Amino acid sequence: MNETTWRVDDILDAIRTTGGRVTATKRALVEALVDTRDHLTVESLTSVVQLRAPEASPSTVYRNLEELENLGIVVHSHLGRAAAVYHLAGPVHGHLLCSSCGRTIEVPSALFEPIVHEVRAQYDFDVDRHHLAISGVCGDCRRSAHNS
Repeated sequence: MNETTWRVDDILDAIRTTGGRVTATKRALVEALVDTRDHLTVESLTSVVQLRAPEASPSTVYRNLEELENLGIVVHSHLGRAAAVYHLAGPVHGHLLCSSCGRTIEVPSALFEPIVHEVRAQYDFDVDRHHLAISGVCGDCRRSAHNS
């Protein structure tokens, strides 16, 4: 499945099929991931989940994210110096991070293919494409700074 086809019921069925339990917290987490379809930290996800399941703790949300990641439903990324972010699994992509405004732009992994191949050829190192992030300044911030 890719990110555009994930549905709450499909994810809950996948959890049950592998012997997992669907708790109120887990259901709220899945709903939050499907509803937002964004890159969210455990802290942000916990805040959203607690609106539906007030008893949810960050550690429980984290454990549930690990379970979903082991099932291939969720992927985490490290974007710069910020905390890891989680999102529904889908097409592999990289990230461009604006160091001025904090904006994150998803870019197709194909854009990074030449770099990935060159790194492997020259350094015998395989790049984890889910964690690929390049810092810089977005066009809006660059134009804003230029106009100041």
